[in-house]
Amino acid sequence: MTPQPNPQVGAAVKAADRAHVFHSWSAQELIDPLAVAGAEGSYFWDYEGKRYLDFTSGLVFTNIGYQHPKVVAAIQEQAASLSTFAPAFAVEARSEAARLIAERTPGDLDKIFFTNGGAEAVENATRMARLHTDRPKVLSAYRSYHGATSTAINLTGDPRRWPSDSAAAGVVHFWAPFLYRSPFYSDDEQQECERALQHLEDTIAFEGPATVAAVILETVPGTAGIMTPPAGYLAGVREICDRYGIVFVLDEVMAGFGRTGKWFAADHFGVTPDLMTFAKGVNSGYVPLGGVAISGAIAETFARRPYPGGLTYSGHPLACAAAVATINVMEEEGIVDQAAAIGENVLGPALRELAERHPSVGEVRGTGVFWALELVKNRETREPLVPYNAAGEANAPMAAFGAAAKARGLWPFINMNRTHVVPPCNISEAEAKEGLAALDEALSVADEHTA
Repeated sequence: MTPQPNPQVGAAVKAADRAHVFHSWSAQELIDPLAVAGAEGSYFWDYEGKRYLDFTSGLVFTNIGYQHPKVVAAIQEQAASLSTFAPAFAVEARSEAARLIAERTPGDLDKIFFTNGGAEAVENATRMARLHTDRPKVLSAYRSYHGATSTAINLTGDPRRWPSDSAAAGVVHFWAPFLYRSPFYSDDEQQECERALQHLEDTIAFEGPATVAAVILETVPGTAGIMTPPAGYLAGVREICDRYGIVFVLDEVMAGFGRTGKWFAADHFGVTPDLMTFAKGVNSGYVPLGGVAISGAIAETFARRPYPGGLTYSGHPLACAAAVATINVMEEEGIVDQAAAIGENVLGPALRELAERHPSVGEVRGTGVFWALELVKNRETREPLVPYNAAGEANAPMAAFGAAAKARGLWPFINMNRTHVVPPCNISEAEAKEGLAALDEALSVADEHTA
């Protein structure tokens, strides 16, 4: 689709937004939201007719791109036949979505509890774990994000938690492995894995194993930096949880449904959790949907005991129809394999080559269409390009980098001192190279702030 400029409509959209929309995570008078006129595939455009290649996939959810015709048609058809229905009934779209998801989850995660998004999935997974074990505490990693609802935000390990942290939510944080900024002073990945596992076991020991209901981890942390865990770490966590009767929860809200080049990131590690949360890519974000995939043992806990939780829109027919269509499209078009190939053959090599030429790039890490570039002032000291949780003038170098990318038609994902490369899973090679060329130019701006 060719964008047609219509600045008058754009101005009206912007004015209504500024007058009435309260935006998340923002000081309302300090933001300037772009008015979006349309989107298709890997691109979106504004009312001035400027087109952007979306290297953010929305908020890392448009795994099949914008406006896929088969998913749009499925939503339209569902709306015409049964637009909504209460969650206590068996509905074809809901049943089929659950079946398709269960077929792809690892191990015996065969029961699906539907939510409206990832945070609600984490809330309910935590509740299930506590009820299943009759224990109060949940352990979560620093450098993590699990959502903005009450329990999920307390589980989160980044600064967004701070204003809402009650210090009484039964959450204990620990350090997960991250060799580039190791809290364990490790020399290599194996040592980092061993020390991180020992740290987790020590934390459990000092908290009291009989008080710990669950350990929750993002399989591959997303917003916190796309740190792929070292070989053996997740298997080690699984073994520790089994030894102490602790529920192991993997959060695949961002990493799931093809993002890492597998249906689920857990498939890279051969690990099956007791509970797995999902959302985002399950239907490419076309209609809000999330859920918890539940193991047989935990499902059995609630076989004759009511589960005390539910949502008015759980398994909404429109959302489930979108999920069915999305999963089928991903199968028919080989999108999971495409994500793996574009990561291995295009994104990975090109990003590593950029790192060789740009002194601002301290590390490149990722897989599939799930990559992060750690931007630094100094490669030797690894000092971040901007301080932790920087804002205002302190964040100026990252703001300049972002502005440079947007000026070149690339919409970047930026968090703290990192930029993430997270385009749709079905981005073409030509589109990926277009985005990489713009990123190359924008990194030259970041280079100006190195020492």
